[in-house]
Amino acid sequence: MPTVASLAELVRNQTPLAPAQTMHLQRLVASWNMLADFCFSDLVLFVPVSNHPSVDSGAHAEALGDPGSDLQRMLVVGHVRPSTAQTVYRHDLIGEIVTNEDRPVVARAMAVDEIIEGDVVVPDVHERVRVLCIPVRHEGQTIAVLSRESTPSVGRSPGELERTYGEIFNRFAGMIAAGQYPYRLDDSDSKESPRVGDGVVVLDRTRSVEYSSPNAVSALHRMGVHANIEGRRLGELGIDDEPIRDAFTVGKPVTQEVERGEVIILLRCIPMLDSQGVSGAVVLFRDVTEVRLRDRLLMSKDATIREIHHRVKNNLQTISSLLQLQSRRTDSDQARAAISESVRRIQSIALVHETLSREAGDEVAFTEILRPLVQMVNEAVSSPDRSIEFEVVGDAGTLPAQVATPMAVVLTELLQNTADHAFPVGARLGEPARVTVGMVRSESELEVKVVDNGVGVPDGFTIERAKGLGLSIVRALVVSDLRGSIELGVPDQGRGTAITLRIPLSTFAN
Repeated sequence: MPTVASLAELVRNQTPLAPAQTMHLQRLVASWNMLADFCFSDLVLFVPVSNHPSVDSGAHAEALGDPGSDLQRMLVVGHVRPSTAQTVYRHDLIGEIVTNEDRPVVARAMAVDEIIEGDVVVPDVHERVRVLCIPVRHEGQTIAVLSRESTPSVGRSPGELERTYGEIFNRFAGMIAAGQYPYRLDDSDSKESPRVGDGVVVLDRTRSVEYSSPNAVSALHRMGVHANIEGRRLGELGIDDEPIRDAFTVGKPVTQEVERGEVIILLRCIPMLDSQGVSGAVVLFRDVTEVRLRDRLLMSKDATIREIHHRVKNNLQTISSLLQLQSRRTDSDQARAAISESVRRIQSIALVHETLSREAGDEVAFTEILRPLVQMVNEAVSSPDRSIEFEVVGDAGTLPAQVATPMAVVLTELLQNTADHAFPVGARLGEPARVTVGMVRSESELEVKVVDNGVGVPDGFTIERAKGLGLSIVRALVVSDLRGSIELGVPDQGRGTAITLRIPLSTFAN
């Protein structure tokens, strides 16, 4: 199925509009779902087509021209269907090119800069389509035409709601033709914003209620407002009307949550403008009580999980302290070394839980774990007789806890082994001792490489046959738990050791 080009792409490739004019149309399209719902009709946006790749303002004027003279071409750059009524068109119109002969009312509205009503015969539609063509003005210039398109209703008189919504649309149509809509500054309509079907209240110039839809009345009833609200301000009914006052003051939409008791209403106040300023407003209501309750439960769950990670970290640190205390009381050097290794492993796991205790969710940026882990190993192995430079290169991205924890233990073991065996005390390397941890994450795998410039490994040494506890732990975690692989090699500079870990990304999905 071919991808439909965006409005910006269509305008840039086929029309003479400037970037600022394109942004004006993008703002219109971003908020026109409301307009389509108010007029119970499809909305189609037409822009004159340029005949050449590069068209200046003079060519734009020529393209607009007189609808009765030369053939004009117009491009459909936007099409939206109403959620309050049946659509006229079963197919999308975006990308279609029409002429002034196909759409004479559109061409006329574009030429004379006036709102014009008429009808048109459209292929694939078995009856004449009623259209209301509105010139879209920006900085005093008509840059497009917005066409309201519907099939005529026969034998039925519109009810109060339809008449009111139609009047609201006509007021917004006047604002579009005057260049007052869409607003230059907007709080950006979002997926969560209330829609026309959620509930509508119409305010006059004094912020008093002129009309309220049945769904708006129901929302107010849930907030404990049962009185007749027409002719009264919402603030007089005990509802926080701060967003309404703000919208009337700044002349642009304001969206805010309003709580009353246990009910939470998302309120969006959209001012309507005329030559004298704000002439009224449309207030959309949406009950988001259940949504916010679910959000709060999720936040509480996340907070509980973070607290658990914090407590696990504290418990691990307590165990580490007890082991260190035990180490100081033993006389066996072998026992102290074993305890020291255990403490190091416990601390690497504690680092993971400490980071998770600060994160929302069960994933963690692995670099935030690796850097303090490297610092911990550096402090453990550094001495006046041996100084090692550690460096972290690249980024592993975010990893789930079940991956980050074994990876932290693995890298702790590898770094400790590298420090112990690649740079023995008293060894003469001829250059500063250096260990680099490089991370590369692709679409299929995570690659971690530990490279040193030390003395290298003995001939015939393999990780598979290594009998040390540290490398045994590395093998078990990488191969068995993470289903990855380990490769032992020589760095590009020809000296030292390079250990490469490859972890398939399928591991992260488990």
